[in-house]
Amino acid sequence: MSAENPFGQVLVALVTPMTADGEVDWPGVEKHIDDVINAGADGIVVTGTTGETSTLTDPEKIRLVEVGKDVAGGRAKIITGGGSNETAHAIELYKHSEQAGADGIMIVTPYYNKPTQAGILTHFRLVADATDLPVILYDIPGRTGVPIMYETILRLAKHPNILAVKDAKGDFSEVSRVLNQTDLMYFSGDDANVLPHLSIGATGLIGVTANIAPAPYRTIVDAVNAGDLKTATAEHQRLEPLVRAVMTHVPGTVAAKYILHGLGRIGSPRVRLPLVGPEEWEAARIEDEIDLVQGIPGVDFHNFRPDRNAAAGGALPKVAGTTR
Repeated sequence: MSAENPFGQVLVALVTPMTADGEVDWPGVEKHIDDVINAGADGIVVTGTTGETSTLTDPEKIRLVEVGKDVAGGRAKIITGGGSNETAHAIELYKHSEQAGADGIMIVTPYYNKPTQAGILTHFRLVADATDLPVILYDIPGRTGVPIMYETILRLAKHPNILAVKDAKGDFSEVSRVLNQTDLMYFSGDDANVLPHLSIGATGLIGVTANIAPAPYRTIVDAVNAGDLKTATAEHQRLEPLVRAVMTHVPGTVAAKYILHGLGRIGSPRVRLPLVGPEEWEAARIEDEIDLVQGIPGVDFHNFRPDRNAAAGGALPKVAGTTR
């Protein structure tokens, strides 16, 4: 690896705790950031998909960076996610995030407007030009409608600020190809595939389930760093039912908040519309998976008290989000 890693290895795709009426719970945000850092996270991605970037206002996004930096106190890197599908808006957001103290930025492929590869290339280059911060490209075609093609990644890798890719495609042959032909760091963006990604040379993970259980991911990363595949595999297998609970039945944000609230770690499971809490049958399936979870450090499901009523529906906050 030619570039030093400015991002960390165990990155939490942070949920944004909210009150029952859908306003950001700022004391809850501070507590949650502190909790995951104490449990082993060395990077926090605020305002990403899991942080409900689509329905946060720009001032909320900037404040999340400021609060993250304040709480982390140098213990973990604060990366700002999200962005915009309007290049000019993305540039403004990331400039303000840099001024707020962000340690890095994660730029998602423009969504909804489905640009060509030339448009994607230009978008990423212009945003990366507008800041001195290190950049992670976020490749998640399931949400954006367009992948970043291999050839585009190779061209983007030549930009001095673009240092990494968060991969949510799960194409392991392409991961190996990019690692072989560029100096880019790879971050697993798929909780179920963290260990497989690390085993072929990925740098770390940006995980949703890590909101609930950062410690096992710390163990996996440290074990892979030490060449101890046996320990890493055992932890990977222990995590499997929890990953399934979080990632398969409802959007990861919704499930993570439902579980965190049931564990007493956030004050409300509320999400903002158009996201809604799990329906009865979805909640039942999440709870069935949780019944299979055993021996995960830092997570005690004996005290799990899910509240389906508190999670029901979604909130319309007082101020509308500004992400187009």
